[in-house]
Amino acid sequence: MFRLNLKIALRNLWKNRIYTAINIGGLAIALAAFILVAIYVRFETTFDHNVPNYKQIYQVGRILPDRKTNYTAMSLAKALKDAIPEIENVGRSRQTNFEFAFSTQDGRVYGKQVISVDYTLAKMFDIKPENGLTKPAGGALDLYVPKEFVSTMFPKKAPSFPVKVGIGPSNALQYGDIIGIVNHNSAHSNLVFDALIITDDVGAGQEPSANNYQTYIAVKEGTDLDLLQKKVDAVFKEELKKSRLTAAADREGTLKTETDVTMSADLQVLDKSGVFLDPLDNLHLRPIAGSNTNYKIVMALLVLTILVMVIACINFTNLTIAQTNKRAKEVGVKKVLGAYRIQLTFQFLIEIFMQCLVALLIGVLLAELFLPLFNDAFSVSFSLWKGNTALAWQLPLVLLIITLISGVYPALVLSGFKPASVLKGNLQTSYKTLWLRNGLLVAQFTVAIIFMAGLLIVSSQLKYMRTEDTGFKTGQVVYIKNMVWFDRGYFENMKARVLAIPGVNSFTVASDVPDGSRPGRVNYSAEGKELGMDIVHTDFDYFETLQLKLKDGRFFSKTFPADAENGIVLNESAVSAYGITHPVGKTIRGCDMDYRIVGVVKDAKMQGFESAVEPTVYAVNSPCANGKMKLMVNIDPDRMAGVLAVLKSDWKNLNKMDGDDFRYEFMDELYGRLFKKQEQLQSVFYGAALLTIFIATLGLFAFSAFTIGSRMKEISIRKVLGATDFNILSLLNNFFIRIVFVANLIGWPVAYIAAQRWLDTFAYRITMPVLPFLIAGLISTLLTLLTVSFQARNAIKTSPVDALKYE
Repeated sequence: MFRLNLKIALRNLWKNRIYTAINIGGLAIALAAFILVAIYVRFETTFDHNVPNYKQIYQVGRILPDRKTNYTAMSLAKALKDAIPEIENVGRSRQTNFEFAFSTQDGRVYGKQVISVDYTLAKMFDIKPENGLTKPAGGALDLYVPKEFVSTMFPKKAPSFPVKVGIGPSNALQYGDIIGIVNHNSAHSNLVFDALIITDDVGAGQEPSANNYQTYIAVKEGTDLDLLQKKVDAVFKEELKKSRLTAAADREGTLKTETDVTMSADLQVLDKSGVFLDPLDNLHLRPIAGSNTNYKIVMALLVLTILVMVIACINFTNLTIAQTNKRAKEVGVKKVLGAYRIQLTFQFLIEIFMQCLVALLIGVLLAELFLPLFNDAFSVSFSLWKGNTALAWQLPLVLLIITLISGVYPALVLSGFKPASVLKGNLQTSYKTLWLRNGLLVAQFTVAIIFMAGLLIVSSQLKYMRTEDTGFKTGQVVYIKNMVWFDRGYFENMKARVLAIPGVNSFTVASDVPDGSRPGRVNYSAEGKELGMDIVHTDFDYFETLQLKLKDGRFFSKTFPADAENGIVLNESAVSAYGITHPVGKTIRGCDMDYRIVGVVKDAKMQGFESAVEPTVYAVNSPCANGKMKLMVNIDPDRMAGVLAVLKSDWKNLNKMDGDDFRYEFMDELYGRLFKKQEQLQSVFYGAALLTIFIATLGLFAFSAFTIGSRMKEISIRKVLGATDFNILSLLNNFFIRIVFVANLIGWPVAYIAAQRWLDTFAYRITMPVLPFLIAGLISTLLTLLTVSFQARNAIKTSPVDALKYE
């Protein structure tokens, strides 16, 4: 019996091979997309899942009056361990904010991420050197590198560890031993490094109140997190009181590498301060003190792919139901011969399973084919099989689910025909499913319209971000990488020599460049109001190099010697925050100094478009700000290549402190990376829109062919009675145009709400445009007209005699 049913299934599939190919093809494309996205989503949502008890590990962060930060004081870790019994272990890490140079016999390489961790944190994250993790003795610093970086440092031959390497600029004559290789996948961890320093106490010899550490805690299983949060908060505030964080005391505890600075410890600020516990599992996608853009991209990708799968299943179901009449007599005969409905249902499910299985196999092949393009789009290096053992059980599960979704209802419809009716030629049962077929077709086009409108809106926002005035210009600015801090005298000598190069317009150094990173933060008082301000430690010509726009007063100038001591420039947001009406010439106090406001600069979107411009102060002299080490040179575009060549050839003489290698980036490319995630979202919508349009059009093509075929006698009678070709074409298109019209009425509000929520994540955004919705409606209508008209052409050309000769 099984062999008979299998033969019947294969014959039916071959007999209707065009519809079978459409069904399998649409499902295979959707499955290929689903497989790729499943790998990506699993990768993004499992960071640090290899860490034992990762669900019990939390990062401790601070809640300040105006922001949240992951950086905490050095003294907090020990205080938490001593005071709270629910905490099993506490670990700390500290990172550099510049590239780290290593000199080997094969040359010089630069580690972009070099971090120091204590022995406890290394154990907490299950970091395993090849020779085993040992606790450094006393104040020893054990330096390790991951496997991936070994081949970069020693491209010719891996050495026997330990091996001595130079560290930092070659003229510093500093050396250290790399103890060995550490097994750690930074690409899939929140602890990212090219080189790792393990020590017994990462904060030894540093000021306890310095806020440039990241603190992690491992809590006991079953701990009440709400109660733990209160205990941690109480310890944190007690530490603040003990350290007497007045402005002067905090400045003493500030390191030049500090990322966040808090300058006030009065009771009001203390009441508004606190801590938060951020689960390790959330740090990559949904950090409390950070952006959740990655999470939105991942979830959008997952939802869109599921919708594509739903459309493919709808397409499959719709076409299967549409062909029920062709199988009605087969069902009637089998029931007369004694077949039960459950047997027929199982038979049809087997047929659908066979199609889904073929679609899955083709989908896997397509996924393998398009994997390189996917890796390029999302800057990953996935393999379909290596490290993806979960696919072994996920793919069969997906196959079962899509078989049930696509096949249960059609199988029930097919097995439900009544023998007495169908054998008399009464096949009206199939019309009972007309509402479902129409509803599924509407659903297909609704999703396609949502994707089309979403793609156009995302593209409009990206175009706005690329073309809108940011308040500064980066087109001819080059950022030169550097590892040392400059004092004023040394930099002035270097600056004079760089400015002498033909084609150099200006040259400056600052603590920060416009790459989206947040500068340090300091409390300043003006007009009786104390506020936290972003502080950019600049030199002369900073504003001219980036071509920021002056609103009031003037920029820093060497003709005013006081500017180098206590001159300060505010941006518009800072002036607005203080409510100062005529700021130029007034005094603002910070870092235990009185500064004179010399100018007001227009707001510049240094952190991109997602966050509003922060109140910012610019100072040439700021004892509590990050050190000045980031070089920027403004070059005449026509002489760009020549200037860069001169700088490269003479860099050792120009910058004797750190002139080993001339490393640079174009500032517009650096700033452009802020748009990368949104560009990925655009790619997602582009792919999803193409897939949904393609699958929906395939479904429409097959469904319209079947519908028109079933109306051939009606069309012939109308032609006999005098209907023109245009009348027939209008008749056949009218039904499908109504379907698409309903889909637009449903899809537009859904797309509007989703797009509005996405645009609300931007501080600077476009107003919701109407054109994307109109274009989506127009494209869907044109595709429908072309698809249906192509099928209707055959019906129009058919002679009425051929259709009516048996009547």
